[in-house]
Amino acid sequence: MSSKVLAKRENKKIYVEGDAVVKLFDENYSKSDILNEALNQSRVEETGINAPHIREVKKIDGKWAIVMDYIPGKTLAALMEEHPEKMDEYLEKFVELQMYVHTFRSPLLNKLRDKMDRKIDQTELDSTTKFELHTRLSGMMPRTKMCHGDFNPSNIIVTPDGEYYIIDWAHVTQGNAGADAARTYLLFILADKKEIADKYIALFCEKSGMQRKYIDAWLPIVAASQSVKGKPEEREILYQWASVAEYI
Repeated sequence: MSSKVLAKRENKKIYVEGDAVVKLFDENYSKSDILNEALNQSRVEETGINAPHIREVKKIDGKWAIVMDYIPGKTLAALMEEHPEKMDEYLEKFVELQMYVHTFRSPLLNKLRDKMDRKIDQTELDSTTKFELHTRLSGMMPRTKMCHGDFNPSNIIVTPDGEYYIIDWAHVTQGNAGADAARTYLLFILADKKEIADKYIALFCEKSGMQRKYIDAWLPIVAASQSVKGKPEEREILYQWASVAEYI
């Protein structure tokens, strides 16, 4: 059976085979991370949210793979590129979808605060900055909203009949919607889309009723977390964002 490659990453390949998508990981990829990703997505499925369902986790030629439903369509990112005149319309739908995710609860998901604490410790930041970040994180009000963790237009599939599916739940946690919005804002910034980032955050605050300063308070924490597995070329800018002093 022929397969169509959808994406290649440094340590994984995603391709379509028949009516399924296969996410194939390299031999050196952490087995526990793969199984945890499958578990997290299964918990997301159980909420009833529009997401691909996992069919199986198996080994292919000695490599671990997650096999899930194939959702035909185009990513919202592709549509934004093809129809720039509809950017405002697409961005509004994008924010509505993120707020939709935040309405769900899944008590067995990992806690965002615990993940952020671990990530801060894993950074190469100096001990004073790490202490400040941990202190800021401990002062955040705990929440239990479902947070996608990598919510960007390339992780939304629009089917030919206009349905929206959210994919790639590897980073999902339960926690604060403000942290999830801060990460999305930062992803736009890292993609050199400052204008879209500013429109996005203004729209999110307007629709959610959340104050901008609350999201800004999360930015250093999120930037520090992103720096751990982020691209080396992005690390310097992320470390600048991780400076707590700029957001006091």
